[in-house]
Amino acid sequence: MRGTDSLSLIAAIGLMTLAPMGAARAQSAQDMTFFVTSAGSGKGADLGGLEGADRHCQTLAEAAGIRGKMWRAYLSTQAAGGATAVNAKDRIGRGPWQNAKGMVVAKDVADLHGPNNNLTKQTAITEKGEMVKGRGDQPNQHDILTGSQPDGTTFAGNQDMTCGNWTKSGTEGAAMTGHHDRMGTDDSAPAKSWNSSHATRGGCSQDALRGTGGAGLFYCFAAN
Repeated sequence: MRGTDSLSLIAAIGLMTLAPMGAARAQSAQDMTFFVTSAGSGKGADLGGLEGADRHCQTLAEAAGIRGKMWRAYLSTQAAGGATAVNAKDRIGRGPWQNAKGMVVAKDVADLHGPNNNLTKQTAITEKGEMVKGRGDQPNQHDILTGSQPDGTTFAGNQDMTCGNWTKSGTEGAAMTGHHDRMGTDDSAPAKSWNSSHATRGGCSQDALRGTGGAGLFYCFAAN
């Protein structure tokens, strides 16, 4: 066999080997049912309410080529101004949920809020399959907006923990955040919580979110 023929054969075998791998990656992405938004609204914690946050999830997923799924933001709202309280855990369907690389983060709602879920820095990736910067990275963006308690429910009382139900972007209000990388300044349960670590400080603006280690990102789940 001539040298050029050998090279052509080797190249063809290489392409045949890579093709199934590429198809598998594409299938994993299409099966994605969970991601962290690759970008926030750009207006701090003003996401346009739950409707705007859901729309942001839908837009990002479809831009990544994922069709036919109904996306919901993992966000709670509080009973204020006549609004009905909403629990984040009640918005996201039944599961299971997996990321863009096919890794399952939780089997169902109970597993998601239990001690053995698989939500970590390595699995809580964006719709593009990219890792989100965490503690130790520059800049740290591990504060993920949730407005929720550890069990996925909303906060009672008058203290604002959802930045006005995701409509504020100024110096007033606060929002509960979780750490997608399960890391903090100590080994306490809140520092390691993916959905209820600490509230933002200094308000709901983009600068306020950056000041506590965030970028206005949030979790999205396919609810169907």
